[in-house]
Amino acid sequence: MISRALFGKKYLKIEERRLEIRISDENHVIVKIHACGVCGTDINYVRDWLDDPMPLGHEVAAEVVETGSNVTTVKPGDRVIVEDCSMCGVCEACKSGHPEFCRNMFTMDGQPGMGEYMSVRYNSLNKFNGLDFTSACLTEPLAVSLTSVLQAEIPLGGSVAVLGNGPLGLMAACLAKLRGAGFVAITGLGDGKPISRARFDAAEALGCDLIIQAGKQSVEDEIKKKFTNGVDRVIVSSPPQSLSDALKIIRFGGIIVFFGLHFGGKNKIEVDVNDLVFRKITLRPTFAEPAINFPISNRLLKDGLVDAGKLITHTFGFDQVKTVMGAIVEGNQPIVKAVMLPYG
Repeated sequence: MISRALFGKKYLKIEERRLEIRISDENHVIVKIHACGVCGTDINYVRDWLDDPMPLGHEVAAEVVETGSNVTTVKPGDRVIVEDCSMCGVCEACKSGHPEFCRNMFTMDGQPGMGEYMSVRYNSLNKFNGLDFTSACLTEPLAVSLTSVLQAEIPLGGSVAVLGNGPLGLMAACLAKLRGAGFVAITGLGDGKPISRARFDAAEALGCDLIIQAGKQSVEDEIKKKFTNGVDRVIVSSPPQSLSDALKIIRFGGIIVFFGLHFGGKNKIEVDVNDLVFRKITLRPTFAEPAINFPISNRLLKDGLVDAGKLITHTFGFDQVKTVMGAIVEGNQPIVKAVMLPYG
C-alpha cells in the first residue's frame, strides 16, 4: 500500500512523500497510524536541522491491519503503541540485564510517525486498551520522562526542580510527585508568549509547587528562597545551556539528570569540574533508547495518574502541519502538546 508521510528540515521545510508500505518479512506487521504526537525533536528538525529532511514523528498510536506469517502476539484490529527503537533481546547487553545498552536495535526504518501507515517488527508493538488513540500516543514521551525520573532516584519527600516546561518537563514534574517528591518546582521561559503562558497554566494544573519564569526571575534566587542549600534533584528537559542553572541550585551530593538537546549549535557548555568534584555532584545524562517503560507509562495514562487532557491542547491533520509546527516554533499559540491525527 502507499502511505502519505512527512519529512522536515530547517526553515519549516516540510515535505509530503508517498512511501510504499509492505510486510518485508514474516516477522513484520503493518499498522494504520491513528495519532502521532509532536516531539521536541521534531521541532528541532524543522527549526534547526540543515541536512537532508528527517522523518517527522515517533510518538505513535496505531491499529494492526496485517501481520506476517510468524506473528502471533498481535492480530488485525489490535490497538498498539509503536516503539521507535526496540531492544534486540539477544545481544550481550540484553542478556546481561542491561537492555538500555543494546546497540542492535529494531527501528522504524526511516518511516515517519506522521504518516498513514508503517511496517514494523512485531516486538516493537505494545498492545493497549481503555484509552483513545490521541491520549495513548503520549505513552512514548511519558516513558522518556519516566526514565529521567527513575534515573534521578528521588528521595521520599525530597525536593525536585524541573528545568523546562515543555511536555516532557511537565510530565517529569507530574511523575516526580508520583515517585514521592514532596516539592516540585518547574521553570519555563517568561517571555509572555501564548505557548509559555499555556505551559505555566498546565504546570499549575498538574500540581507543581513553584513556577519560575526564567528570564524574568532568577532561577537560583527563587529556589534558594525555599531551599537555602539547593534542591535534592534537578531534571533538565530544556536545552543544554540550562545546565548552568541546574549547577547553581543543586545541593551538595545532589543528582542532575538531563536529556534536553539542541541541534542548532548550542549543544556545548562549560562545566567547572572542580565544583563537581568538591560538591560531589552527579551528572547523569539519560537517553530513552531503546524503548523501555512503555507498559507502565500506558497504564499511568489509562488509570488517569497522568492526565492526558491537561497536556494535549491541539490536534491537526496533514493540511495543518506547517501551521501548527510553525506556531510551536514561534510560540504564538497556546499549545502545550499537539497531536497529528492523519485521518481527522
